[in-house]
Amino acid sequence: MRRREVNRAACAAALAAAGAAGLTRAQGQVVVVEIRDYKYLPALVSIKPGTTVRWVNQEKRTTHTVRFLGPDGIESERLFPGESWERRFDKPGTHPYVCGPHPEMKGSVEVGG
Repeated sequence: MRRREVNRAACAAALAAAGAAGLTRAQGQVVVVEIRDYKYLPALVSIKPGTTVRWVNQEKRTTHTVRFLGPDGIESERLFPGESWERRFDKPGTHPYVCGPHPEMKGSVEVGG
């Protein structure tokens, strides 16, 4: 019994560490973009196909969105402080985006081949 408890504890610790790092999930990597001080940080993200980008609003009082320009012009719901939104990118290309309410905020996701 003791051995099983140790293995469970080791597995739980490994999963917690991976989740805390925010780097991997079953279908691919997760890259985090923070929204802070009316900026996307980092503003430019270069990723491989199959990667998910997660935007997290770190502002104290302001809502933001992630609105993609061009033919894939989808927009997230408004993100209140502490909320996040994700999008998976499967095809190579450049995907510029802005904040709907604050279009001076700009970012881009570059998906390599």
